[in-house]
Formats: sequence, structure tokens, C-alpha cells
Amino acid sequence: MTRYLHRKGHAVAFCTVDRIMRELGMNGIVRGRKLRTTIPAKNGIRAGDKLNRDFTALAPNRVWVADFTYVSTWTGWAYVAFVFDAYSRAIVGWTTAATKTAALVSKSLNMAVWRRDHYGHPIEPGLIHHSGAGSRYPSPTGAGLKPKPVPYP
Repeated sequence: MTRYLHRKGHAVAFCTVDRIMRELGMNGIVRGRKLRTTIPAKNGIRAGDKLNRDFTALAPNRVWVADFTYVSTWTGWAYVAFVFDAYSRAIVGWTTAATKTAALVSKSLNMAVWRRDHYGHPIEPGLIHHSGAGSRYPSPTGAGLKPKPVPYP
């Protein structure tokens, strides 16, 4: 509104226009839309936090941490899911997609399992997979995502 008034030749301060609009209960237009990444699961069930926020490990393949983020591009949002080993802080699996789905995060976990096995560091029992609280990570039972036994293409 301030820019509009300036273009029309009125010398007004931003704070004055803001105050008057607030008093009248008016809001300006917000360009673009905010993106929400962490959406709680509808059933409210999620797996317990076995790490107690301690993201350290004594050896490789003992603790994996997974998350995803988004990046604004010229054509829209790009979502990136990744899994990293807490011991080395190395990203062991990742994937990108144009939509935020459960497949986005499960593919990154499948890739991590495949890569570790392919390079001679197979996953042994006892691996803790820690993920975010968003609705893309917990399964309907609250047990979290489990990788499918399918080789990564």
C-alpha cells in the first residue's frame, strides 16, 4: 500500500500506513506462499526417541539420522530427503522429488541400505534409524519406515 501511495504522489511513511491499516483491521497481500515441512501425523502416533537427542555413535552403521528439506527453484519446490551416518556425518542415502511423499523418504533409506551393502559395509542388527516427526516418516503403526528389500536401481 505504501508503494502504491508513493506511485500516486503521496508522501507517506511505511509505519503510518501500517498503523492505519492495522487499526482498520486490514492486511496487505503476501506474495508467494509459506511451505510447511513438518506436518504431524493424523493419528498422532510416532515412534519413541531411542537416542534422547544424542546424535553420536561409537562406530559406523550404528545410528542413522534422516530428514528432508525443500529448495525453491524457478519451476517450483524441490524436496530433498537424506540419511546420514551419525558416526562419520556422511550422507549415505538421498533422493529428490517434485512432491513431498512417503516414497521420497523411503527411497533415500533404500539407497542408504543398498549403498552400504554394495560397498562392503552391510547393515547389521542393532542399527537405530532416527527420523523427523513429520507425517512422511511415521508409518500407520507408528513404527517408522522400513526399507523394502529391493535393490536400488
